[in-house]
Amino acid sequence: MKLILIAIAIGLVAGLLGALCGVGGGIVMVPAFVALLGLTQKQAVATSLAVVIVTALAATANNARAGNLIDWKIVAAVGLASALTAWFGSDLMRSLSNQTLTRTFGIVLVLFGARMLFKGV
Repeated sequence: MKLILIAIAIGLVAGLLGALCGVGGGIVMVPAFVALLGLTQKQAVATSLAVVIVTALAATANNARAGNLIDWKIVAAVGLASALTAWFGSDLMRSLSNQTLTRTFGIVLVLFGARMLFKGV
């Protein structure tokens, strides 16, 4: 029961940040799943991807209902391209060790974080 409550708390934070910033899975859920729920890095990545589907659908439906503009041409182009590469990326993820995947994840977060700090200055 405790793990379910922790998972719900992670979901609440990830859902809020996902809706506010377009993030959540990678930045909130993956580290929380590893640190708080004891999942391996691979399990955390795969689980967060499944959760992101539900989170994205809920936020997208609410944005569309509220009249926010969604550029469906961009959705189609990016969605198709990212779905194709995600298929192969998930194969790559399974072939990496948890340690290598954790390091890769950390490097990506630092690089994107630094880009946002320097771009905003």
